[in-house]
Amino acid sequence: MSASHPLDLLVQSLSLRVPLSGTARDAILALPFTFRSLESSTYIVREGQPPEQCGVLVSGFAYRQKTTCEGARQIIALHLPGDAVDFQHLFLSISDHSVQMLTAGEVAFVPRSALQALVRSDPEVAKAIYTQIAVEASIFREWVLNVGRRQARERIAHVLCELGSRLDALGLAKRYGYELPLTQEQIGDAVGLTQVHVNRTLKEMTDEGLICRDKRRISFPDWRRMCEIAGFNERYLHMQPQMVG
Repeated sequence: MSASHPLDLLVQSLSLRVPLSGTARDAILALPFTFRSLESSTYIVREGQPPEQCGVLVSGFAYRQKTTCEGARQIIALHLPGDAVDFQHLFLSISDHSVQMLTAGEVAFVPRSALQALVRSDPEVAKAIYTQIAVEASIFREWVLNVGRRQARERIAHVLCELGSRLDALGLAKRYGYELPLTQEQIGDAVGLTQVHVNRTLKEMTDEGLICRDKRRISFPDWRRMCEIAGFNERYLHMQPQMVG
């Protein structure tokens, strides 16, 4: 296991925005769970099925996705270690999208009934979870803007900047250099471009010195310039403690 307790990273992730007391932390760590190791592409959530448990990423990466009737995939969010990937279905009867493992990893599955009971009984934990859901909505709005209004280079740069900032906030990597978990095809599915277009754009960014690539590792020699090109502003990630009553 990647943490001393499988839910430690969840507590850390929630505490980024809503500081939690020792009592609230203990309540989260006391949640029942089933621990599983999953391969890449394994479904954590399947669209159309009733959500009976919430997966918490202990290690590895996952992504939310929707598909068209013809089977074309759109990746609509990325999940990092510590993320609970199904808070959005906590009080919904049917899953309206799917979540799959992006890489191999470990997942702690918490019964939805246990999470619902904790939210109802502990206002502090409820605030942290509701805040997390609101942040996920904020990130989704930014992704809609990214796909709908930015040019190819800006779209790709924005996703790369977001991933670096989120990894940095959790202490999992430095924002200006990390192991990229996405393939070029998956980047294309996240930004609405073909794999060929992604490959060409990444090569152009490399030639311009915006990025450096060494196998799966990607780094940014000038982080500020990268953010300027992407139009990236961390505001939508809400990574500071939030003013909740």
